Amino acid sequence: MAQNGRAGRRRAFIGSFTAAGGPGLVTAEVAPGTGALTLLSAVRDLPDPSYLALSPDGSTLYAVSETAEGAVAAYRVTGDRPQPAGPPVPVHGSSPTHLGLYAGHVLTANYGCGSVTAVPLRPDGALAGAASGRLRHTGSGPHDRRQRGPHVHQVQPDPSGRWAVSVDLGTDSVRVCTLADGTPAVHREIALRPGSGPRHLAFHPDGEHAYVVNELTPTVTVCRWEPADGGLKPLTEVAVLPGAPAGDAYPSGIVVSPDGRFVWTATRGEDVLSVLSVQDDGLRLIGTVPCGGHWPRALARHDGFLYAANERSGDVSWFAVDRTTGIPRYDGSVRVAAASCVVFG
Repeated sequence: MAQNGRAGRRRAFIGSFTAAGGPGLVTAEVAPGTGALTLLSAVRDLPDPSYLALSPDGSTLYAVSETAEGAVAAYRVTGDRPQPAGPPVPVHGSSPTHLGLYAGHVLTANYGCGSVTAVPLRPDGALAGAASGRLRHTGSGPHDRRQRGPHVHQVQPDPSGRWAVSVDLGTDSVRVCTLADGTPAVHREIALRPGSGPRHLAFHPDGEHAYVVNELTPTVTVCRWEPADGGLKPLTEVAVLPGAPAGDAYPSGIVVSPDGRFVWTATRGEDVLSVLSVQDDGLRLIGTVPCGGHWPRALARHDGFLYAANERSGDVSWFAVDRTTGIPRYDGSVRVAAASCVVFG
């Protein structure tokens, strides 16, 4: 893991929407023991860096530019301010909302047009140049406004590194993919319940289960994952709220505890974090707590703490997690306008 500044200092990197007044790509220091964030710097050279990912060695930070044109950029993690590692690369897809590293490439999930783009990496982690290929999703769903066509919301590698998994809100499906000559290719497509609107997927540490949080209905779909052949089998669907929401709920982020005992989700319309207990091939809702702000767009975990990027209240809140019950306790927040995600290095 790359270290920056004084030995032992840990960093958080926060994405935000510059079009909504956000400061861009923010670096913060993480206090050991308390999880508190102290803002260090902001880089505003990339429009709307809404989602970020770190290289495995922590030396390079990648960001999507969630604009109509769509781009991805790489930064060197040095000192308190990441430095650009070359110009942004167009992804030839609109509104990329997520990205992941897979097989020597950065893959972007292009929500607006419903596609996945691959951009090759150099050995030093910088972007090698133009996109090498793009996979267009096809299909639709029953929601008359949100599912008229494909909307890829997330793409990431599975724990084995053999597969890339893309989650499509518009087609109610998850695609398991590989790369063929630098172009994403579908290995198989798995249908989820029509109208559920899957948004993000998180893997269990056992490598045999996956959990899909659904945006159009406040639920999580529990799946069996088979890494040997890239198989995903939906098993059951569990509510993330104790009752019917007052309006549109819009769940967003999902994370799994390192010991595999708990799953946490964020729901924007209700401004809550949900705690679910893992029960063999299912989940049980334990309860909810306030998210510490308004419109939690993303949820992250680090060293026993949960972090919610609250987009509309413009802050990132952190919570200490009870190791026995899994229930988060609000501990503090820091101001970041139009915050959209948090990653740790």
